[in-house]
Amino acid sequence: MRVTSRLALGGLAILSLGAAQAQERPAITGIAFVRMYSADAAASKAFYGKTLGFHEVLDKQGVARYGVNRLQWLEVEALPAPPPETRLPEVAFATRNAAQMQKYLVQHKVALVSALHEGAFTVRDPEGNLIGFVQQGKGAEKLELSEEATSKRIIHAGFVVHDRGAEDAFYRDLLGFRLYWYGGQTDANTDYVAMQVPDGTDWVEYMLNGKADAGARQRGVMNHFSLGVRQMSDAVAGLERNGCSGPNCSKTQMGRDGKIQLNLYDPDLTRVEFMEFKPSGPVCCSEFKGRQPDEQESR
Repeated sequence: MRVTSRLALGGLAILSLGAAQAQERPAITGIAFVRMYSADAAASKAFYGKTLGFHEVLDKQGVARYGVNRLQWLEVEALPAPPPETRLPEVAFATRNAAQMQKYLVQHKVALVSALHEGAFTVRDPEGNLIGFVQQGKGAEKLELSEEATSKRIIHAGFVVHDRGAEDAFYRDLLGFRLYWYGGQTDANTDYVAMQVPDGTDWVEYMLNGKADAGARQRGVMNHFSLGVRQMSDAVAGLERNGCSGPNCSKTQMGRDGKIQLNLYDPDLTRVEFMEFKPSGPVCCSEFKGRQPDEQESR
C-alpha cells in the first residue's frame, strides 16, 4: 500500500513538474507583423498604400509600416546589397510576455539575433528564417488605419521549408504550435503544412517540396503572407475601388483547403494571398484541427 502511494505521489510530482515547465513559455497569440524587402520604395508604396489600401507610416529607420489593425502591421524596407534570395525576411509573433519569452528560448539554447529592445527580439528557426517576438500591444502605437484597406487581418505567413522535422521541433515542440491543416497539389502529396499559434488562430505555413533551382517568381509564391476576408467579393470590390486593374485583381480560385483565394504579387514578387476565413468548398487531405480565424480576434 505504501509503495502504491509513493508511486502515485511520484507520478503527481512528475505531472506537476511537467505542467510547471510548460508554463514557462508565455502565450503566443498571433502574427504581429510580416516584413518585406523592396527594390523600389515608390512602387512598393503604390502597391501597399494605394492598391491594398493601407496607410503608410515611416519609422525612425525609414522602414515603411502599414497598419492592418491595432495589433498587426506590414513592414517594407529597402532591399540590402547584395540582395538575398528571399524578399520576405521576417515574420514576428505577438506574445503576452516578451521578456519571459526571450528567457525561455535562451534557456532552450536558441541563439538571439537581436536581444530584447523596445518590446521585441529576434531569433532564427532551423531553416534560417528570421522570427521575431513582440510584446503584445507594442509597436502599434503610431499605426494609422485606413478606410480603404482591403483586409483587416493577417492570418498566416508561409515560407520554404526543407526539413519538416526540424521545423516541428522548433514550432511544435518548443513553441507549442499545433497542426491546423495539411494538404498538397494532389491528394497523394503533402506540400503545405499549417501550424497554428498555441493561443490564437493565426498560423505559419510550411511550403514543402520547393525546387532547388526556383526562380524569383517561384520563391515569391512560396514565401508569402495572407490577408483574411469574410467574403472574397469584398476584397475584389476593394481592389477595384483602389484602382487595381488586370485579371489578377478579380481572379479567384478554390484552395485545396476549401477556402476561396485571390493572389496578387508586390513589385518584388512576394505573393499576397487573400483568403476567406472559413472553407466553403471541399477540403482535401486533412480535416481542420483548429479554430477558424475571424475578422476580429480577442487576444
